[in-house]
Amino acid sequence: MADMHGNSPKTLRQELLKQRKEFAAGNNYAPASGAIITSLNTFLENEGAYLKAIALYWPIQDELDLRPALIEWSNQSADRQLALPFARPDKQLDFYRWATGDSLIPNQHGVPEPDPNNPNRPAISPECILIPCVGWSRSELNGKSRYWRFGYGGGYFDRTLSVLRKKNPKLICIGIGFGWQKLNGNQWTAQNHDEPLDKLLTESGLHH
Repeated sequence: MADMHGNSPKTLRQELLKQRKEFAAGNNYAPASGAIITSLNTFLENEGAYLKAIALYWPIQDELDLRPALIEWSNQSADRQLALPFARPDKQLDFYRWATGDSLIPNQHGVPEPDPNNPNRPAISPECILIPCVGWSRSELNGKSRYWRFGYGGGYFDRTLSVLRKKNPKLICIGIGFGWQKLNGNQWTAQNHDEPLDKLLTESGLHH
């Protein structure tokens, strides 16, 4: 992969998105994405058995498509709900219930979103949120690993997680990424306002 030493976050983000596009078109994408889906399915069979509401994302810009696995999970019980994020003007996210076939509205960034005015699709509080990573990093504190998400730069998820974690300390936030997206301290370091991930899912498994 290209050397991204000392670049600004914006340049780094552009480079990572370019690499992701190339990776998605290459031969390694299918086995890597298949391994992630396998690990996701294991999580859904185990911890997912105790969850009622999972928020996913609508894939854009070569993000991994988790929808089939999650639709299958939700179809297994009438109690289970899926939700998609809606970006508010104050740069926080609300989550609205989503089902296959719902009409979605592209937001200013081109991301398809649920209609917040649809009376049949109320806002819900997810117990688990799946978040795609543009890049990710790992830090060590007192012998414990922490994982951090490098995203699109809007800060939506950090603001949202900060609020949701106060309401629900048991919230599980899982970053979705590939091994090659790992950033070192020279490339990017998490800032004070960044919210850590509870887990990181890559082709090598689910990291806590």
